[in-house]
Amino acid sequence: MGILNPLYDAVSWIIVQFHKLFGPIFGNDSGWAWGLSIVCLVVAIRICLIPLFVKQIRATRNMQILQPKIKEIQQRYKNDKERQSQEMMKLYKETGTNPLSSCLPILVQMPFFFALFHVLSNIANGKTVGFINESLVESAKNAHIFGAPLAAKFLDSEAKIQSLGADLTTVRIVTVVMILLMSASQFITQRQLMVKNTDPTAMAANPFAQQQKILMYVFPIMFAVFGINFPVGVLVYWLTTNVWTMGQQLIVIRRNPTPGSIAFTQRQERLAEKAKRQGKVMTPEGEIVDAAEYEAKIAEEKERAAKRVQPKATTKSKRKGGGHGTQGSQPQRPAVKGSTARTPPTANGNASEGASTGGAANGQARKQAQTRNQPRKNQGRKKS
Repeated sequence: MGILNPLYDAVSWIIVQFHKLFGPIFGNDSGWAWGLSIVCLVVAIRICLIPLFVKQIRATRNMQILQPKIKEIQQRYKNDKERQSQEMMKLYKETGTNPLSSCLPILVQMPFFFALFHVLSNIANGKTVGFINESLVESAKNAHIFGAPLAAKFLDSEAKIQSLGADLTTVRIVTVVMILLMSASQFITQRQLMVKNTDPTAMAANPFAQQQKILMYVFPIMFAVFGINFPVGVLVYWLTTNVWTMGQQLIVIRRNPTPGSIAFTQRQERLAEKAKRQGKVMTPEGEIVDAAEYEAKIAEEKERAAKRVQPKATTKSKRKGGGHGTQGSQPQRPAVKGSTARTPPTANGNASEGASTGGAANGQARKQAQTRNQPRKNQGRKKS
């Protein structure tokens, strides 16, 4: 018993259950019954993967936010790879980011993809697998989608295609069209993520964004190369999952875009327009509130700001006095002729010394003036 046998059983059981639902409607041997069974298999798997898809979106955003810090760590410890790895793991742990979360949906889908590949290959070879018995194998071999058998491949020989009751040219046309649609849907999905849900200002300096841009072109090429080896049923599976991813991502980008992206700006514009039609307004924080209440709140804040006490202007004399004004200081008396102005003493006595020195100098100047004037007075007495 192989390790993947339980998975083969699960995939085959799901297909059989949906075939029982669509068989009476389209016919048991109809390609639509088997094709829709594969489509419903994809839908069932993708519904179960929605929690992982949400984690993928969060991980992708966190990786974009952390890129500047990651780049800083790489530059700081570029010569010490072990320390660099430790610091990056520490950063991931502190922020709760798992770099592998962005790959989880694809990794989880791969086992189902290989299981379906195995089931369809056994059907093409006429072998039973899981819950698909001999009668169901014959029914699936007779099922055609647009003239191409579910188990046929692009590289199959003409003899093998004829054994499945189909034409080689028809099979190759159908497979090429499905491969192109599969690659195009993958490209569109990746492009809308890069163009609409990424901050344009961070694109140039964000290595993660540059990697996503490269993958936007690499994945479609990979699908085109490997698609020629896929049976038509597997192409139906992968085309369906790509279309599901594209629609799911479109909804997420529209409702919960990355801040700073084009989708975020468009969402804010839509919310503002919707609020305007409802008589409401959108605050700078992005909340939708009643217009009258918001205007009253703004008016109240302005009134509160106007009543707020403003600091009084300080005069020049107050600034010189250390901002204490003239409180506690003695009023200065006007100087009287012939008297010496007294300077109030200071703590260190320097002002008093300056005042006494100034008084002595003034007295000496008056004596010199009297000496000069004395001869003139005597001359006046002699004339008289």
